[in-house]
Amino acid sequence: MSVRWTTAVLDTNISGGLAVAHCAQGFLVDDNGALFSRDWLKGQGLEVLCEHGIGHFDGQPVFLFELKGEQDVPGCSWRGLRQFMLEGDFEIYKVLGYAAQIATWAREHRFCGSCGQPMQQIRWERAMYCEPCDLRFYPRISPSMIVLITRGDEILLARSPRFVTGVYSTLAGFAEPGESAEDCLIREVREEVQVEVKNIQYVGSQCWPFPHSMMLGFHAEYAGGEIVMQPDEIEDAQWFRVDALPPLPASRSIARYLIDLYVARRSGLAEPVLPG
Repeated sequence: MSVRWTTAVLDTNISGGLAVAHCAQGFLVDDNGALFSRDWLKGQGLEVLCEHGIGHFDGQPVFLFELKGEQDVPGCSWRGLRQFMLEGDFEIYKVLGYAAQIATWAREHRFCGSCGQPMQQIRWERAMYCEPCDLRFYPRISPSMIVLITRGDEILLARSPRFVTGVYSTLAGFAEPGESAEDCLIREVREEVQVEVKNIQYVGSQCWPFPHSMMLGFHAEYAGGEIVMQPDEIEDAQWFRVDALPPLPASRSIARYLIDLYVARRSGLAEPVLPG
């Protein structure tokens, strides 16, 4: 099977190729999706903050147009990144997930955070450069730990007030400076449900459709403590048997993968594959 999507720093002076148009509200789409002819997009009179070459899709160069905001284009509408994750071609989602990360970085680094002068895009690497300060700014990745806690045939699931009604998921949180992945996991579990864990094992990772976010997935066993929910963060948390689970996260998410993997192993079923 051929590789459909690869990232690369491309010179925006080259002609042709494909392009995606992005703003804070999402991606421009038409009936064929979010990948457009670059030349066609250029002809739409869009207010473009910056353009970045981000890679190749099916052998064609792909460019990102970061826009000032939503703009009307005949026959097109706007769609959030999460919808692409839950629906359609996962290879397209990978293109758009990467584009969204680069778009956020490019928008946030148009000016130097030290002196306020306009930044220059470096052609040969993914960096913005401030000549007066001699500073380079690279895309930022924020690691987040997500963990499935198990107790035999039971798994600990919780729901946030921000979740879709009725849906329960695994616990997660962002790493603090100086923390290891394991330290972050232990702290987040204590904060959210006041439970202790042991036998922490890394399972896999997934780029999440939020700015800079990389989800590192773990499995851990229950070591002690009673569930005490963190106010304002956890609406409900319970132990569920693997044969009596509540509504779960979307099937393409790493949270769902962690759950499905453990259920498969306890039930003797074929193990799922993490989309990526």
